[in-house]
Amino acid sequence: MINQSIGNYRWTICALLFFATTINYLDRQVLSLLHPTLEEEFGWSKSDYANVTAAFQFSYALSMLFAGRFIDRLGTKKGFAIAIVLWSFGAIIHAYSIEIGYSAAAILAKLGFAGLSVSILGFSISRVVLGIGESGNFPAAIKTTAEYFPKRERALATGIFNSGSNIGAVLAPLTVPWMAVKWGWQSAFIVVGVVGFIWLVFWWIFYDKPEEQKRLSRAELAHINSDADGDVAAPSLDPQTASLSKTSWYRLLSFKQTWAYVLGKFMTDGVWWFFLFWLPSYLKDQYHMTGTDIMLPLAVLYSMTMVGSIGGGWFPMYYINKGYKAYDGRMKAMFIIALFPLVVLLAQPFGGVSYWLPVVLIGVGASAHQAWSANIFTTVSDMFPKHTVATVVGIGGMAGGMGGVVLSKLGGWLFDKYQQLGSIETGYTIMFTICALSYIAAWTVMKLLVPKMRVIVSV
Repeated sequence: MINQSIGNYRWTICALLFFATTINYLDRQVLSLLHPTLEEEFGWSKSDYANVTAAFQFSYALSMLFAGRFIDRLGTKKGFAIAIVLWSFGAIIHAYSIEIGYSAAAILAKLGFAGLSVSILGFSISRVVLGIGESGNFPAAIKTTAEYFPKRERALATGIFNSGSNIGAVLAPLTVPWMAVKWGWQSAFIVVGVVGFIWLVFWWIFYDKPEEQKRLSRAELAHINSDADGDVAAPSLDPQTASLSKTSWYRLLSFKQTWAYVLGKFMTDGVWWFFLFWLPSYLKDQYHMTGTDIMLPLAVLYSMTMVGSIGGGWFPMYYINKGYKAYDGRMKAMFIIALFPLVVLLAQPFGGVSYWLPVVLIGVGASAHQAWSANIFTTVSDMFPKHTVATVVGIGGMAGGMGGVVLSKLGGWLFDKYQQLGSIETGYTIMFTICALSYIAAWTVMKLLVPKMRVIVSV
C-alpha cells in the first residue's frame, strides 16, 4: 500500500489516528478492569455497575449525534483536539469520583434527591464526561480517513487505526491491574489520562487538511483525490463558512444508506461494549480470577482482535480488485465476517474444560467484530459526500452507543437475577448467545435496506 514514488505522508496521519484510538480505548477500559476491586470496596451489585457503564454509553451515544456535526463544522484539527482534551480530563477525574460523588450528593440532597450512592453517583459523573469527550474520536478519525485516502485504501486505513482499539485493549490489562496493586486504583485513571495530552502535541504539529499540508507531495495529493466515482471534495468547514455544507439530520435520515449503517451499528456495537466492560467480571464470576490473574487471558484475547482489525480492512479489497463496487465488495466480505462470531455459542458449553477455551472462542468473536467494524465504518465514506461523513458516522455512533446501553443493562439484570438463583453461568450463556447471532442478523438488515451500491452525490 505504501508507494514511495507518490509519497506516504497519509500513513503518518493514519498512525496518529491509530495512537488516538489506542488512548481512547485505554481510557474507557480502566473501569472494567478495576470493577472486581471497586465492586468489593463499594459493595456494588451487577446492576450498579451496569448503571455506571450505561452512564458512559448513554452520554457517548447522545454526544455522537452532535460530535459528527461538531467535527464537520469546526474542522478536524480543532475538533479532534478539543475531544481528546475533554476525554483525557474525564479519565483523570475518575480518581476523584468519591469526592465528586459527595459534592453531587450534597447538591442533590438540597433539591430533594437524598439517599443516592456516593460512589455510583461520582463514577457516573466521571463516565459522562469521558463519554462526551470520547464521542469525538471515531467521527474525527473517519473524516480524516476520507480526507487523506482514496476509497480503495480507506478500509485498510480504517482497519489500521481501528486496531488501536485492540492495542489499547491489550495494554490496559497488562498495565492497569499492576498499577492498581502497586500504587492504588486511582493511579491507573490518572496515568492513562495524562497520555492523551501528550498525543495532542503531535496532532497539532503534524495534521493539516491535505490541500494545506506542506509535507504532502503533489503526487500524493493527486493520489488522494484520484477517485473517479463522483466523491465530493470536502468544502471549507471553518465556522464562518460552515453554513455552506449544512446538511440536516432529517435529510440524512431520509436515505436508506443512513439507516443501513445506523441499524448495523445498533445491532453490533453493543457486543463489543459487552466484551470490553464485562469480561473481567466474567473471569471473576466463573473462574474466580481477580487482580493480576486476569492480565494474561485478557491480553491474549484482545491480541487476537488485531488480526480481525487489519485483516478486515484488507479482506474487501480482494473483491474490489476483482471488479466489485466498493460497497458491494465490502458487503460480500462482511457476510463471511458475520459467520465467525457464531463460535461464541460454544464458549459456555466448553468452558468447564479450561478458561482458555472461552477466552479463545470469545477472542475469535471479538476479532470478527473488529473486522466488521473496519468495514461498516467505511460503508459511509463509500456512499456519502465527504462533508457529511462525520455527521453520518455520528448518527450511527449514537445508535451503536444506545445498543450498548441496552445490552449492558440487560446483562446487569440477568447476572443479578441468575446470581440470586445460584446459576450466574446461565446469565452469561444468554448474553453470549445474543452476541453470537447479532452480526448475521445485522448483515441481513443492511442487505435488505441497500442491496447494491448507490452513491449519494448531492445532499
